[in-house]
Order: sequence, then structure tokens, then C-alpha cells
Amino acid sequence: MSQYSASSIEVLSGLEPVRKRPGMYTDTSRPNHLVQEVVDNSVDEALAGYAHDITVRLLPDGAIEVTDDGRGMPTDIHPEHGVSGIELILTRLHAGGKFSNDNYRFSGGLHGVGVSVVNALSERLEVEVCRGGKRFAIAFAKGECIEPLREIGTCPKKRTGTVVRFWPEASYFDSPKVSVSRLRHLLRAKAVLCPGLKVTLEDASGATDVWQFADGLKDYMAQALDGYELLPPTPFMGHTEDDEHHVDWAVQWLPEGGEALQESYVNLIPTPQGGTHVNGLRSGLLDALKEFCEYRSLLPKGIKLTGDDLWERVAFVLSVKMNDPQFAGQTKERLSSRGVANAVSTGVKDAFSLWLNTHTAEAEALAELVISAAQKRLRASKKVARKKVTQGPALPGKLADCSSQDPAQCELFLVEGDSAGGSAKQARSRETQAILPLRGKILNTWEVDSQDVLASQEIHDIAVALGLDPGSDDLTRLRYHRVCILADADSDGLHIATLLCALFVRHFPALVRRGHVHVAMPPLYRIDLGKEVHYALDESERDVILKKLARRKGTPNVQRFKGLGEMNPLQLRETTMAADTRRLVQLTLEAPSETMGLMDRLLAKKRASDRRHWLEENGNMADIEV
Repeated sequence: MSQYSASSIEVLSGLEPVRKRPGMYTDTSRPNHLVQEVVDNSVDEALAGYAHDITVRLLPDGAIEVTDDGRGMPTDIHPEHGVSGIELILTRLHAGGKFSNDNYRFSGGLHGVGVSVVNALSERLEVEVCRGGKRFAIAFAKGECIEPLREIGTCPKKRTGTVVRFWPEASYFDSPKVSVSRLRHLLRAKAVLCPGLKVTLEDASGATDVWQFADGLKDYMAQALDGYELLPPTPFMGHTEDDEHHVDWAVQWLPEGGEALQESYVNLIPTPQGGTHVNGLRSGLLDALKEFCEYRSLLPKGIKLTGDDLWERVAFVLSVKMNDPQFAGQTKERLSSRGVANAVSTGVKDAFSLWLNTHTAEAEALAELVISAAQKRLRASKKVARKKVTQGPALPGKLADCSSQDPAQCELFLVEGDSAGGSAKQARSRETQAILPLRGKILNTWEVDSQDVLASQEIHDIAVALGLDPGSDDLTRLRYHRVCILADADSDGLHIATLLCALFVRHFPALVRRGHVHVAMPPLYRIDLGKEVHYALDESERDVILKKLARRKGTPNVQRFKGLGEMNPLQLRETTMAADTRRLVQLTLEAPSETMGLMDRLLAKKRASDRRHWLEENGNMADIEV
């Protein structure tokens, strides 16, 4: 057996992490994302007002070349690192000029890993820079500098810019070829969203596309939705800005249905999974339309509009430019910045309210369309009123939430009983641990439809706290990445834990599949000998500890906890909540069909006779202290 020591620990430096785990940094299906990273650098120069022309060339030998007329990558020596700015940008993760707002008013390259990832995953990468009347060149192979920065000629002093030419390493991608259709769509969108910017694509066959728009969004919507019936005929467009955000949008609806255009961008970077900026657009449109309908008494009795009613046939393009955007993951497909939702929502609501009240005929037609969608939704729903938790209802009043806004760091403890909940609230880390006390045994939901389980207040509170709808596989709104079931170590506690496990397995299966659900294992016994304190999970652990202590002087004091409420906050923190000392068991489905069969036998009402038969045969194996 090999020894595990400090020398066994591998530390990846420079660009090694990217070459070792490329999927953590880019989309490895095709090199399109690498092209996008280089183009985004050029677009950042355009956003800052320095670049006006970007050209992308697909060369016959498989290389991609991106040229811009921005300021040019810096060629001077960095005062701390002793290498040129170009080399630093291309060989170090988290190196760039976009972490403060001094160099770029708005930028998509916050992570500082984009162009260095391109270098890491390329067979060869070459850069040429025009800056200060001089031309410079540098070259890399597999992320390593092989031709140091050198001066190769002169250029007019007013001429500046950068040329990046790279050959993606085929072994890192499912297909080494760039998808030209996807690239064409991306580049066209850049031109649409940056008025005045000229974007050119030259493919290997010599075919050329050129895009430049003075009134981009309106033209883009018209071309994308050509042939559909549209409401309104001309898009509802707007712009709003504050010190930190510039927001532009164009919105239309498709009354007869169709393939609606729904695109969002942050600093011209596409966000196909949406994010907080799209949430803001949705809420702003909905709030304005609801006020319009209520003021004009357009809503039939019993009808309440939801975001889904409004969103069913919407087409939109949303472009946000902001400082320090926070993305979910390095591929930047979903915006997670929190403040932008309110900025977008407020600006859109004010503008849409004005539009609705100055275009009353079109506004009433839109209201009729959305109300019809709401009526259709209600007709399709069950008699049990289902509360949509993802529409953002108030959090349960008894939830003691944590202060952190990062779901990946947050934990939700579902605690049996108010008394134990009180101790848990004192024992928790207020920054990352939230407590939701439950009253007694929850509903057995094993045979209840997912659309009906929210009729139970306890389960409704759990769903709202999590931010999820029962039966949904969408975890984008999940508020806590670790859910911990915390119940007493006695038979009643185990029953409650079983009911909660059944709830998650049956109605929140995505949480279980992705490893978010855990069961805390509180001790049943505390054993004191002098100043030593030992905790035992069950009788067998208690006996092992007592056997070890028998050789010591003194008589051990054994305390059996009747419930979590008997533990003081310090004991509860030490045994159940502190990450370095607690015991958690992850809820998994290693043999799904067998597990589901077992759960069905344990919990289904129709299997009562099977349970009785099983108990008659195996009841003598139970050993329960009461």
C-alpha cells in the first residue's frame, strides 16, 4: 500500500488546473467557448469606448484569429511579477485588468480566467499587439511561453489593437471544429447589443458576414420573429440606468404561439440560463400589468396573474451592463448578482406602466391574452390550491434564516420540535446555518401527488424555505445546498426522519440525486469520566466506550438523552452541528428500484398486510428502549 503523507499532495500551479480539469473552465463539446472568451476581451474594449471594429477569421489550418482595434494588450513589465502584461494575462489564472473599475466601466471578464484558459487548451497561441507606435509579438505552446515578447516592427502611433491567433488542442474537445452557425449567432448578437460596433466573420471558405447596427434591438427582434403575429406590432423597448447598471430591453408577445426569441446578456456575454436580471425583467413586467388590470377592473373574479401567465408567449432580448457581474460557474451562463434584479425590475416596471397607459388598445389586448392564460392554468389545476413556491412567497415565520447569500455555503436544519429548535438556533452558525422547527410528525406523503403535498402547512414551509416546487428537477432557486434532517435518536425521532426521507425521495428527487440531503446522527448517550466527555450513537457504541473506560480509575456517569431538547446549545453544536465534529449521513439511492420497493412496503397504506406479515416474522429482532 502506498503511503499518504504531505509529499503525496499535488498542488497544481499556473495553467495546470485548466489542462487537468478543462470541463471546470469551459464547454468541452466544441472550441466555440474559447472563441467567445477572446471575442469578449475585444468587446470589453468596445464597451469601454476604445474598439470599433472586431474581425474573426476561421483559417484553413484550424486556427481562429480575432482582431480588434482596441488599446492593445499591455506590453510593459508588471512591477510585482516581473513579466510583461501580455504574458501575465495569458499564463496566470485570475490575472486581468477587470477586477477594479479603473480600466473598464463594464466588463464580462471578471473571473480573469478566460483568455488564459484559451492559452491552456491550445496547441499554439500567438499574439500581436500594436501600441505606442510599435508592433510586438509573443507565442505560446500548450500554455507555456515559447517565444518571449519581442518588438517586430513599427506602426502608426494612432493605430492600436490586438490580434490573437490560436489552434485549439483537439484532445480536449468532443469535436475540434468550431460550430460556425453558433459563432455567427454570437457575433451578430454582439453587434446588435453594442450599437455602432462593426463585427466581421470570415470563414475558411472565404465567405464573409458583416454586422453593424445603429438601432440594434428593434431590427434584431423584427428579423428573428419575422412571420409571426406579434403583440404589440412594434416591440416595447426601453432603457434605464443608475450608477451601477445600464439596462436595455425589447419585448413582444406571440398570441398565436411559436418559437419565441428569449435571449439575455450581461456586458454582451450571453446568459442562456438567465439569472437575476431576467427575474427582474419578469417581475417588472408582471407588476406593471397587474396594476394596469386592477386599475381598469379587467381581472375576472378569482383570477390572480402569475409570472407564468405573462411569460408563456413572451419574446425578449435583455441586455445589462454592470460593474462586477457575478456568474454561476466559469462558463458564465447564469447571472447570480443579487442587486441587479431590483434595478431591472424597477426600471422596467416604471417604463412598462407608462407604455401600458399610453397604448391602451394594445395593453388591453395583452391583458386579455395573459388573463386567458391564467384561466387556462386554473382550469387545469386540481381542487387543492397549489401555492407556487418559486414565485417568491414570504419565508415561513418560524424559519431562523442564515445571513449568507451564497447557497453553496448554506445549510438548512429541519429540526423535530420547538424546544429542540430553540437549542439549535442558539447552537448554529448564524452565517451559514438556518433552522426550521417542525411540529411533530409530518404528513406521510408517499402516496400523495406532488401537486397536492403543499396542502400540508409543514411541507409547504419546507418547500418555501428551500425555494423549490415539489416534483421539479430545477434546482436553480435552491436556497441551501445542504439539507440536514435532525430528529431525536429514539424510535419516534427515527419515524420522523423516515417520513422526511420519504418526502425528499418521492417529491424532491433531484435534491437526493445531487447529494443535497443528509441525516444528522445525534448521540443517544453522553458518558463522563472526570473531565473527559464521550458521546455514543447507540447502545453498541456506549458499550465499547464503557469497556475502554473500565480500565481507568473512577466510575463513568452515563446519561441517556431523551431528545434533542435535553441537550444544551453547546452539546448540540459539538455533536450535531459543528462541521468538524458532527456525524452526517448522505441520503443516496444506490439501488433505486429496491429502495423504492422497500419504502413502499414501509409507508404505503395498501401494503399494511405486508408490513404486518413482516413484523410477525421479524419482530423478535427489534430491541427498543422505551
